Amino acid sequence: MKVVILAGGFGTRISEESYLKPKPMIEIGDNPILWHIMKYYSSFGFHEFIICCGYKGYVIKEYFADYYLHRSDVTFDFTNGNDMIVHNNVTEPWKVTIVDTGLHTMTGGRIKRIKKYIGNETFMTTYGDGVSDVDLERLLKFHQSSGRYATITAIQPEGRFGALDINTEDKVERFSEKSKENGGWINAGFMVLEPEVIDYIAGDETFFEREPLEKLSKDGQLMAFRHNGFWKCMDTMRDKEALEYMWSENLAKWKRWE
Repeated sequence: MKVVILAGGFGTRISEESYLKPKPMIEIGDNPILWHIMKYYSSFGFHEFIICCGYKGYVIKEYFADYYLHRSDVTFDFTNGNDMIVHNNVTEPWKVTIVDTGLHTMTGGRIKRIKKYIGNETFMTTYGDGVSDVDLERLLKFHQSSGRYATITAIQPEGRFGALDINTEDKVERFSEKSKENGGWINAGFMVLEPEVIDYIAGDETFFEREPLEKLSKDGQLMAFRHNGFWKCMDTMRDKEALEYMWSENLAKWKRWE
């Protein structure tokens, strides 16, 4: 199953670093948060990724172009025809498709632009700036059992994101963009979508979190997988520092790999 990662935004709230690189390439420890997200999905057996780029997308392309070289010990032998000797074989079981989905394209438009790479298959989608310990196997089974077009992972953070009204059957009855109250359920990403969802997206100017999700909920096609565990979005430098601390102190709940 393919995993679509939305990695094209400007990252203006963390401009201290995003003026040099796209936000998904800002490092937690020695690796970009994008790498952490991909390692997490891969730990559940999801190894095929489509990365939707925009702002400074070339940085992401260059990172993966040199991934093998950067993660291996290498000897450059200039005495023997400029040979390169790789001493260890550090690889990932990944297939990564990197797509330039436009500098100013919104999240819905980015998903619509990669339709040809998805095909007629169920796919996963998440944002390139958030980590979690959500059980992806349970999430997928929940989605498949619902028979609906879309499932989003719902969490209860501090209340600064758009709120969901979820009924007792886990169906989203209403999707509202903003909420001033704490304790509401919000969309944390880590979504499972059917290809029919793309038909709900008008074009490049469509925010996936607005019209498409609102229309899906009105049509009874949007489900919520409630997650009471860890989730953290790297929205500001304060968020980055918190994630850095978790990683350095071996408190990173998203780390499921050795």
